[in-house]
Amino acid sequence: MSEGEEAPGSEGERTVAFLLSLRARGVRDLAVLRAMEKVSRERFAPTRFADLARQDVSVPLACGQTMTAPHTVANLVSALEMEPSARVLEVGTGSGYVSALLAAMGGEVVSLERYRTLALAAHERIGGSGYAKMVDLRHADGFQPDRTLGRFDRILVNGVTHSVPEALLARLSVGGRLVGALRVEGVSRRVVVTRTDDSAYDHALGPVLRLPPLIPGLARAL
Repeated sequence: MSEGEEAPGSEGERTVAFLLSLRARGVRDLAVLRAMEKVSRERFAPTRFADLARQDVSVPLACGQTMTAPHTVANLVSALEMEPSARVLEVGTGSGYVSALLAAMGGEVVSLERYRTLALAAHERIGGSGYAKMVDLRHADGFQPDRTLGRFDRILVNGVTHSVPEALLARLSVGGRLVGALRVEGVSRRVVVTRTDDSAYDHALGPVLRLPPLIPGLARAL
């Protein structure tokens, strides 16, 4: 083996295999793929599930939550159409993995998590990822973001709702995009909401996605 060549099964080879598996699932957004190359999913997965981090599957988290499958994450993030230095509001931090991806794509991220246990763990993981300065992580109700946060260019809702909360629409800048999932006739489908002016929004339903439901309010016990 020549100097500088990576051993079989090395980090680099695992990353390439991971990215190729996503491309095989239809992920074509190069910006998203580059971010997934930069941000190690292993860093954010619970240690006991580290062997699943490079597979296209959801991973269990504390508080009965899950780390969304990578191809679903890519579908959501791609629909955001991220731009450099965009202000991004994320609802449902979870492991913090998506927060880091958004930061890796140049976003200035405010992420809200209703479970204190998850928020604390995600804060620690993001702190070791190199993106801590770009992510403002808060233990808060994502359905009722603090008005002092102002408006955002992009809003990502990491879960399924029956309707898009009005409080989130109010935080969207004119020309901004909100991406999430809606329960429509018993099926979860991606939704992209674009704010066209101060009082008008365009809603576009997309493909079926497998995402957990989002619950409003702060968790009292966890």
